[in-house]
Amino acid sequence: MSKLVWGVFGVGCLCFMLTPLAILVLFSFSDDRAIAFPITGFGFRWWRELFDNNAFWPSVRHSLVVVSVVGAVSTVIGTLAAFALARLPPGFAGKCIATLTLPLMVPPLVLGIMLLSFFTQSGMPLGLNTVILAHLVFTQPLVILIVYASLVGFDYEMVGAARDLGATPARAFRTVTLPVLRPSIIGAALVAMAISLDDFIVTFFTIGGGNTLPTFLWGMLRKGVSPQLNIVSSILMGVTIGISVIALRVTRYRG
Repeated sequence: MSKLVWGVFGVGCLCFMLTPLAILVLFSFSDDRAIAFPITGFGFRWWRELFDNNAFWPSVRHSLVVVSVVGAVSTVIGTLAAFALARLPPGFAGKCIATLTLPLMVPPLVLGIMLLSFFTQSGMPLGLNTVILAHLVFTQPLVILIVYASLVGFDYEMVGAARDLGATPARAFRTVTLPVLRPSIIGAALVAMAISLDDFIVTFFTIGGGNTLPTFLWGMLRKGVSPQLNIVSSILMGVTIGISVIALRVTRYRG
């Protein structure tokens, strides 16, 4: 009986969490302007109108630029930092990691205001450059944590054996170290990209002019509830879930 109760409870929780997402996607294909039941017809009317919106594609392009640069830079710098931390005594490395992860503990609203104040006081014009720098503040710590966790259990004797057999440091890294860490590095990059793609609060404070997809969505919402909101939300949700699933698969996540 207890198993049945817990099973029903689990299914109820799952439905509670997933039903809003399903309704979001469902209404993105509705022909009605009103977001309400009953739905009289389905089609791609609102998709066509969104794609014809002159402000949509620049937002997509800006998001792609930000996500690509943030993913690449945070992965390179975060991986190098993780290698450096792995060479330190565990106690001292733990303190360094705790310091580096402080931006993750700050509320996004406070972080956005802090970064806005910093950029304006530094005389740096707001734009995609400041958005990228702001995103690196909270994506690099995640990359460091993921790669460092893999390096903690790394067997450095394999690298030593490769060096004894005549491999150069670069070749030993390419043929021994990198293949072992590749899943963690790729997974860390995908996680950083997914978080950067979804960010709205920090982006809102640091972008100045122009839009990314989340700020474009906010601008549409201020003009009223439109079926196109469901489409943009569905696109963001689909891309984010896709990136996250790939990241979990690549890192061989076992939950």
